[in-house]
Amino acid sequence: MRPTGTAARTVIALDVGGTFVKGGTLADGATALGHADRWYTRADRGPEAVLETVLACAEELAGHCPDAEAAGIAVPGIVDEESGLAVLAANLGWRGVPVQDWLAEHLGLPVAFGHDVRAGGLAEARAGAGRGCDDFLFVPVGTGIAAAAFSRGRALTGGHGAGGELGHVVVRPGGDRCHCGGHGCVETVASAAAIARRYSRATGWHGITAGEVRRRADRGDTVAAAIWAEAVEALADALATAVTLYDPERLVVGGGLARAGEAYVAPLREALARRLTFQTMPEVIAAELGDRAGCVGAALLAHDLLARRQAAAS
Repeated sequence: MRPTGTAARTVIALDVGGTFVKGGTLADGATALGHADRWYTRADRGPEAVLETVLACAEELAGHCPDAEAAGIAVPGIVDEESGLAVLAANLGWRGVPVQDWLAEHLGLPVAFGHDVRAGGLAEARAGAGRGCDDFLFVPVGTGIAAAAFSRGRALTGGHGAGGELGHVVVRPGGDRCHCGGHGCVETVASAAAIARRYSRATGWHGITAGEVRRRADRGDTVAAAIWAEAVEALADALATAVTLYDPERLVVGGGLARAGEAYVAPLREALARRLTFQTMPEVIAAELGDRAGCVGAALLAHDLLARRQAAAS
């Protein structure tokens, strides 16, 4: 490893999602990822295969960046950030997986470990739509739905590391079964996966994405329009609860669906406003970093780890 301070330090970053593993490298002080890539997670192969994919992706990035000084990894579900354990990542089939230790051993580097949504929120706080706001909610809507609440600039983790599981707020009691074991969670109605699944079930069309459902709705497909509108209404129900609990100044909506910009955010903003009474309506805006947020956040965690080590050594 080169002496500290001789050049901008670079880290490897991985964001493990239900559909893709996203990766890249990030130099100290930068916000644009280098060697950015993505690989299919293919969680249907089982938890061990997913872990092997993650390690292989990390090794590929290390090959692009042999001078990397640390790595950061962000994973979904319930995580123990202190021990580096993926306690429960239902979309990946992971239970009690020591991700941090295995990645550190595989790469021979110090590894920072975090929750994917809190990492994405950290990235938006420092380099995206959360800048200048101490109290905000970051809500990515993709394969699943979650939230990260930032108060006075710090992410709230909860007493057991499970804070922010917005996707499992029940908004349609008795509704579709969720992979968490519940019924009617907002994730079963408003996530990208749910929108595609519900449209396929209603029409018989298969292989349709949530983005295609939105485009069909825009072209006058009444089934698509109804499913899209119900997704927005269900998410607004869950967000009304979150606003009541956290009183955020700003609500930053990220994930794949937010790529539609105001076409998605404006109806969501209006639906949320209709639900609030005494609560102060937060500013509702689209995230700026898109699907890079989790990966950039993982890299920032790695840089923070290096900074702490440097401070301890000085």
